[in-house]
Amino acid sequence: MTDTNQKKLGSTLWGIADQLRGAMDADDFRDYMLSFLFLRYLSDNYETAAKKELGKDYPDLPLDVLLKTGASTPLQVWYEENKADVAAFGKQMRRKVHYVIQPSH
Repeated sequence: MTDTNQKKLGSTLWGIADQLRGAMDADDFRDYMLSFLFLRYLSDNYETAAKKELGKDYPDLPLDVLLKTGASTPLQVWYEENKADVAAFGKQMRRKVHYVIQPSH
């Protein structure tokens, strides 16, 4: 990416951030957004660890099939299909990544 493109992207992103925060103080907005980014990181990290833990049992569903099931992630499909194993899986994930995020969240 050229310097010109990088500067243009930066100014565009700042403009979007200004629109999103409205009357909110920039420091408050930063804290708010960093919290969301951290939650997103935790969620992605959990999904990756769950996929690794389940191995071939992790549902590999195309997006259109996933949407038809009403699930937001393949892991949510696994939870629905394996209700008897959810508690043991949660315990195992707490050992691996030290937290559990319900797929619906």
